[in-house]
Amino acid sequence: MSLEFVFLLLFVWNLVVFAVYAIDKYKARRNKWRIPEKTLVLLAFLGGAFGALAGMYSIRHKTKHLKFQILVPLAAVLNCIALFCLVK
Repeated sequence: MSLEFVFLLLFVWNLVVFAVYAIDKYKARRNKWRIPEKTLVLLAFLGGAFGALAGMYSIRHKTKHLKFQILVPLAAVLNCIALFCLVK
């Protein structure tokens, strides 16, 4: 599998994670069934940390929750380390 393909997959995955955060925000505003917080955090740790961060700060979703303030940036650091190890 080429490196370009891996980057493309990660880009698409982060778009999906961003969309999940946006959907959860939409549901929150309308008092509908929500996506569990553990799922949102897990998506970040599974390679979608930058999509999660973009979702958190561009649509202001989960930014006041300490769990998200700590775990999503941690996931971003771990995602970067994993990507660095993959490239190296």
